[in-house]
Amino acid sequence: MTLLIDRDQGISSPALVPGEVDLARDHGGAELTIGLINNMPDPALKATERQFMKLLQAAAGPRRIRFHCFSLPSVKRSPEAKWHVESEYSDLADLKRHKFDGLIVTGAEPVAPELDQEPYWRDLTELIDWAKVNTRSTIWSCLAAHAAVLHLDRIGRRRLPAKCHGIFDCEPVTDDALTRAAPAPLKVSHSRLNEVAESDLTQAGYQVLTRSAEAGIDIFVRQYASRFVFFQGHPEYDALSLQREYLRDIGRYLARERETYPHLPVSYFDAETEEKLARFEKRVRHQRHPALTNDLPALTLRADIAAGSAAAALFRNWLQYLAADTKAPLLAR
Repeated sequence: MTLLIDRDQGISSPALVPGEVDLARDHGGAELTIGLINNMPDPALKATERQFMKLLQAAAGPRRIRFHCFSLPSVKRSPEAKWHVESEYSDLADLKRHKFDGLIVTGAEPVAPELDQEPYWRDLTELIDWAKVNTRSTIWSCLAAHAAVLHLDRIGRRRLPAKCHGIFDCEPVTDDALTRAAPAPLKVSHSRLNEVAESDLTQAGYQVLTRSAEAGIDIFVRQYASRFVFFQGHPEYDALSLQREYLRDIGRYLARERETYPHLPVSYFDAETEEKLARFEKRVRHQRHPALTNDLPALTLRADIAAGSAAAALFRNWLQYLAADTKAPLLAR
């Protein structure tokens, strides 16, 4: 399915609704073709569509975006999610039959001990190789970033002592047009159990653009025929994304689907909410039952999280790069 995104279009539904979009009429002005390879787990599938659509809309200005959704066919799906992908998404084979200015590839929920043992590994590595020479730039988000550097340079990720989960202040470490005019510090959502080491990346020729004192590397890049941009975080997350994940993990703990109680997201809830959640945690550790989710306190986020502002600036710069004449100097120069 193809959608045409412009700044006056309402994006309120978490699902992609085909609608009646006249793609044949003359829209005028600049237009970019962007593909989203959405491999997120089923509960986040539609939310991810909405988040990237809203992010591209905020970043595009008067420019129109011709937006295609895909998903790797080897990603395991529930019957409902599979129906949604089959009925609303373009076939992955269409990717190689059309010209794409840019590509965004999300991570997927791990099901194997190692990334190169995942059932979608072959499809993903073929996509990585194709994107190197068939896009102006491709964004690899979270687990997709880890998978890409493993395939490209055999850089393995490392397990963290505890989940990196929260909103972190990230600072530019080099001058680059991708981060130009972005708010400082960039407040970026991270939600991951693993990381890639900066020393491994720099030795292999990657350039680190932003880093957090607490979360480590945030954005790094590598130039091929396409400029590959890697996010260890989730710039697309809206204000409530981390809350949904945190509540999901509490539910899994109470249902005995996980053994450890989740840590609070860093710099996310206000002080009063953190106190209430600490009391709730103490209670459920002594009385573990799924029904206790009904007793969760009201949650209030910190006022300074600024969800989305950093991502809008980054994606605005990315779209400007994609729109530049192919003979113009590369973004990094």
